[in-house]
Amino acid sequence: MHFVPENPVKAAEPAAHPARLILILSLAPIIGLGIGRFAYSLVLPDMRDTLGWSYSVAGFMNTVNAAGYLGGALAAARLIRWFGLSASIRWGTLACVLALALSAISGNVVVLSFARLLVGVGAALTFVAGAALAAQVAQSRPAQASFLLSLFYAGPGFGILTSGLIAPFVLKVFGPGSWWIVWWAMTLLSAALTIPLLTTSIEASNGLNATAPAPFPIRPILIYLAGYFLFGAGYIAYMTFMIAYIRDAGGGAVAQSAFWCLIGLSAFVTPWAWQRLLARDNGGLTTAIILGVNTVGAALPLLGHSALLLTVSALVFGVSFFAIVGSTTAFVRFNSPPSAWPKGIAAMTIAFGIGQTLGPTAVGAITDAFGNLSYALNASALLLALGAVAAAFQHKLAKF
Repeated sequence: MHFVPENPVKAAEPAAHPARLILILSLAPIIGLGIGRFAYSLVLPDMRDTLGWSYSVAGFMNTVNAAGYLGGALAAARLIRWFGLSASIRWGTLACVLALALSAISGNVVVLSFARLLVGVGAALTFVAGAALAAQVAQSRPAQASFLLSLFYAGPGFGILTSGLIAPFVLKVFGPGSWWIVWWAMTLLSAALTIPLLTTSIEASNGLNATAPAPFPIRPILIYLAGYFLFGAGYIAYMTFMIAYIRDAGGGAVAQSAFWCLIGLSAFVTPWAWQRLLARDNGGLTTAIILGVNTVGAALPLLGHSALLLTVSALVFGVSFFAIVGSTTAFVRFNSPPSAWPKGIAAMTIAFGIGQTLGPTAVGAITDAFGNLSYALNASALLLALGAVAAAFQHKLAKF
């Protein structure tokens, strides 16, 4: 049986093919998330050694980034109402590029903290606006909308893949203390990726920008938001400390690059792997299933350091990680009218942002206390498992 993935309202057909437009929109989370947030994990070991950071300070940098993301999510609906979806995406992306450049110019904790904060704000704004606009573009092809929207959420995988191909080898070639060179490389890459976003006209096709935003119900989905909060707190520990975990286990540049690239590559099969499940209007069950798979991926390194285990962990974690985010937007689309999508996506992003704000520092402190990164991975897997359980209790909302 084929499941139509949205309400039956069909948007006007865009001038360009919807897949092309959504792939261009995906450049924003590629820069803000795939590079701006996640490349930090690749340079973290060298920054920690060179700058003399504890795991708590290292985690704090991602907490600052997550706080910026939370602030951006809180302000996104208002900024989108003021400036529109397309302008919000472009300005947020430019803020991310500026933040990457700032990360390269100084080892000062204050400067780096501000850079991490700024890239978080920009990433959240581009994510909320980009997801809302991508959902509208996808509405022009209702039967394919779930697949088309998955292209947007798989985008950060390209950022993870490219940074994984660059960062470990830059560090190897230039040696200890070359973390700032990596940030310059990420800045140049992001600047190049920004060009299509700045030169392509992608406008809302169903009048969402001109329509008064509708309210999005929060009370009926508190258990679902709690599950997404736990996902935010759990995934960030894995993504922050796994490269350090591999390095501590003796993995060199090739091992670190291969692991990171596998996470990025697995994102590219997300639209096909989860297409049918994401098209089901089943409350929180879809998110719970995908989050359960994500938990397995995060827990596998606890069983050992073998190449096979780490490979399977990266693939399982990557293919489910990006689909979880997509499932929350599918939930919003199923349970609210288009005019409420920005507020609904923002609500999801806020819950996620609170979780990932608290997660890195807390897990870093745990690691400092016990002196072993295995405790960080234990905490990550436990939080993800609890998130899956919470999401499973979310029922479908009454049709609007």
